[in-house]
Amino acid sequence: MVMRNLIKKNINLEKRRYYGEHLTSIEIFKKFILPYIKEKLYRHTWVDLYAGEGNLILPILNYIDKKERIEFFTNRIYLFDIQEEKVKKSVCNAISYGIPEAVAVKNIIKRDTLKNYPDFINNKDYPVLHITNPPYLYIGYIVKKGGRNFTYFKDENKGYQDLYQIALINDLRNGIKEMIYIIPTNFIYGDSCSNKIRNDLLKFYDIERSFIFEEKIFKYTGTNVGIFFFKKKTKHFTENIKFHCIKIKNGVSKNMIYTLKPENNYKAGDYFNEFTRIFKSKKHLSVKFYLNSKELLENKGTKKLEVIDANKFIGKNYEIKSIYVNDKLYNKILNNTLFVRTIDTGSEDGRAGLYEIKDVFNVKGIIVSKPYRTHPIQLFFEPEIGYNDQINLKKYFNLLLEYFREQEDSDFLTTFKYSESSYTRKYLGLNKTKSLIYTFPILEMSNKEKIDFYKIISKENSLDIIEFVKSFNKYRGIFNE
Repeated sequence: MVMRNLIKKNINLEKRRYYGEHLTSIEIFKKFILPYIKEKLYRHTWVDLYAGEGNLILPILNYIDKKERIEFFTNRIYLFDIQEEKVKKSVCNAISYGIPEAVAVKNIIKRDTLKNYPDFINNKDYPVLHITNPPYLYIGYIVKKGGRNFTYFKDENKGYQDLYQIALINDLRNGIKEMIYIIPTNFIYGDSCSNKIRNDLLKFYDIERSFIFEEKIFKYTGTNVGIFFFKKKTKHFTENIKFHCIKIKNGVSKNMIYTLKPENNYKAGDYFNEFTRIFKSKKHLSVKFYLNSKELLENKGTKKLEVIDANKFIGKNYEIKSIYVNDKLYNKILNNTLFVRTIDTGSEDGRAGLYEIKDVFNVKGIIVSKPYRTHPIQLFFEPEIGYNDQINLKKYFNLLLEYFREQEDSDFLTTFKYSESSYTRKYLGLNKTKSLIYTFPILEMSNKEKIDFYKIISKENSLDIIEFVKSFNKYRGIFNE
């Protein structure tokens, strides 16, 4: 019996992943959506194209007089889902609100609305307000697992990175003027994973408000999600989008004002990007990521080094192994002492940033046979810089990274996934790592300037460091206020 239940549980999990399905709590609707729509229930046709059990639309019926419910449902509510069992469940739920089964089955329809949009909903007497928790499934996972979902990303949908993005762009193509979406927060925090959908969508829609949940609200996923209220612009503008956001973590709310700028791909977290764009050194350090197994094979020798293998674990630790390399690679590894931790671990001493390899792993290098973004990644600088320069770069990098995280509530970083840590775990991409390293201006400094710069870094005051960088670049004619 236990084995049978375990197999059933695994089958259900795979099915949810296959459809990108995350069922919505009625309480989420009541608390975060209903207050903003209850005054206009009779002004719209209410639609959910990915309805699941109908929990984002059917509760509206509680606020409709019982004498009017059947007529209201018949003329103003349409629910769709790709799964037969979800359609049946929605019908049962509609019946519980007093809707006859014969009426419910006409407006609760089995349909693959990602592929086959029901354009008839626009022919009703009242404008559509689409409230939905669409499927979200990243294209990388789809490619890895295969299956029919990859067909959604062909032709006009090429370039989108997640199923929820296709849902959004379908609404734009079909002229929907108002939507309320529950979607992953990478919609506003992501880089390459969401630049295209933001640029395509936000030319035409404003975001009126949002709620960001930095805590778990769905049983079967650790993905951080937000509720976004979209309204179509009266004119097609490429302009800043400003809106109020409430962030919620561990039951505590934080009020934010976001300004999404088109020059930043409408991405939240602009201060970091402005700094790295404006103060990129003309003559900056180049950085290469990863020490891979191919390079080891090409540089075999007799010099022994201990390294960790980022692809192999013994228990909870990376496997330590000895490698034998030639003088060239031996010196290269020894002369580059830093690695980047791209993912917050959840502990205060495990935040994303630059670290010394020997301090964390007690070895000289980090090898990879297959690179992953979540690995600890060794950095290799050109031109090579001394140990003292690397330590000051590490301090500079981490101080400024933490400063910008505090200033922007880490919004310029991609949310990694839900955790119960005291802060929301974030992913520091390699492009952002490069961009901050590129502002470290030591290749343009005289020895005296470098000494002064390192004295300021040693005091660990982020604002003083930023002011020095601004002044230095202004003096060099790179930046003019």
